[in-house]
This record gives sequence, structure tokens and C-alpha cells, in this order.
Amino acid sequence: MEPSAAYRHCEQVVRSRARNFSYGIRLLPSPKRRALSAVYALARRVDDYGDDEHAPAEERLAALTSLRKDISDLDDRPDDPVLVAMADAARRFPIPIEAFGELIDGCEADVRGTAYETFDDLLSYCRCVAGTIGRLSLGVFGTGDPRAAVPLADALGVALQLTNVLRDVREDAGNGRVYLPAEDLDRFGCSLTLDETGRFTDPPDRLGELVRFQVERARRWYDTGSRLLPLLDRRSAACAAAMSGIYRRLLDRIAADPVASLATRTSLPSWEKASVAVRSLGRAR
Repeated sequence: MEPSAAYRHCEQVVRSRARNFSYGIRLLPSPKRRALSAVYALARRVDDYGDDEHAPAEERLAALTSLRKDISDLDDRPDDPVLVAMADAARRFPIPIEAFGELIDGCEADVRGTAYETFDDLLSYCRCVAGTIGRLSLGVFGTGDPRAAVPLADALGVALQLTNVLRDVREDAGNGRVYLPAEDLDRFGCSLTLDETGRFTDPPDRLGELVRFQVERARRWYDTGSRLLPLLDRRSAACAAAMSGIYRRLLDRIAADPVASLATRTSLPSWEKASVAVRSLGRAR
């Protein structure tokens, strides 16, 4: 398969499966846009293998193991558009392909139903499933100061994942998953148990305090991660700012009504996402 066709496939995956990120990716010049689309398409595949609730855990783990092998030898799958595009992108940009192994580690933890006792435990998971994406993206963006930029890209990924965790608390609880650290649940007297109607049994005031605590933690990670932007070129900074800006608005929505955010999945309308992207490009100029 020709790389051009493979990249088109990846860009379609991003448009249909990674809509929050697509607004930022569109701001990149063509070579970087194609390469980052390949990164996100492959990351999406990893997530899909891990999240396939219709398959037994053993099958999902086997699929992730097979994908890990494919990624270790990208040139061995000439008919797979995502791997073809990723192999070409890796030849053009200093993308740390080994980070996909960490992403798979995090998805394997999901399949096994890993629980998180402390925030440090959750932080390790966030770095696996989202800090890796920050570092992979940085390989496409480029920077003149990688020593400073790498931990900041990691921090921005952590901030986005902490937002995901808060956005999906109810959905995850319904699937038997709890990502918020047990030490935080104990601190605020919450269990995140659902009743037969799908509502949390914890008192609303305690749930609100728990969510607000998590929001402030995530905001600190955004503050750290935003220091990455001056280390990037204009278009790359606009891309990163759009991605983080959309998720930060999600966090603000959650913070505005913490209890209501637990009753339904918080989202932004398309026009608001587009507005964030346009403003990010304007500020970068």
C-alpha cells in the first residue's frame, strides 16, 4: 500500500474516532498533520483492542500482545494502512515508537481491572495511556529543547487523562471500573457505587467535594503542561493549545456543576470546539 493512501485512511480515523483531537490536528502543516494522524489512528487501535467489552479478557490481552509485536516491526505489515502510515511517519520524524509499548501496558491494566489505591498509582496509569501520546505527539511537533519539552508533553497528557477520568466516572462505574484513587474516595466518604437505577448511592455533597478536589488537581497539571507551548513552533503550539483547550473547557463544565456532571457525560458542541481551535491559532500568531 502506498503511504499516501495509508495516510488518508488514518486521517479518516481521526475525523470519525478522535473528534476532540481532530480540531487541533487540522491546524498542522500537511506533513505533520499526516504523521500525527498516523499516531492517533494507531493509538485508537490499541484502545479499541483493550476496550472491546464483547471479547473475553484473554482474547483482548492476546490481541494487544499481537499488536505489540506488529509495532515492533512496522515494515512487516505492508497491507495494513495504519502500520504503513506509522512506519512512514517514523522515518520522517523522531517519533518514540517505543512509547506505544507503554500505551499497551496501560490498556492491559484496564483489561485486568487494575484498581488504584493512591494518586501515584493513577499517575503511573495516566502516563502510560496519555503521557505517551504527549511524547509521541512531541516527536511530530519537534522542539529545540527536548530535555525540557518531554516532561511537559507528558504532563499535558496526564492533564487530559485526568479530565477523561472525571468525564467518564459514571460510565466507568457502570462497567465495573473505578479510576479515582481509593485514598481519595476514603477521604471524601464515597464509594462510587451505583443503585439499580444507575445513580450513585453516595450523598451529593460528598460527590461534589470529591469532584472539585479532582478538578483542582487536573488544573495544576494543565498549568504545568501549558509550559510546553513556547517550546514549539507556531502551528504545533496552536495544535497542542487547541487539544488542551477543548479538554480544559470540558473540565470547566464539570467544575461548574460537579454533581450534574456525574449524571451524564459532559461534552462540548462542535461550534465551541472549532472556536477553541481558531482562537488557539490566533494566539499562536
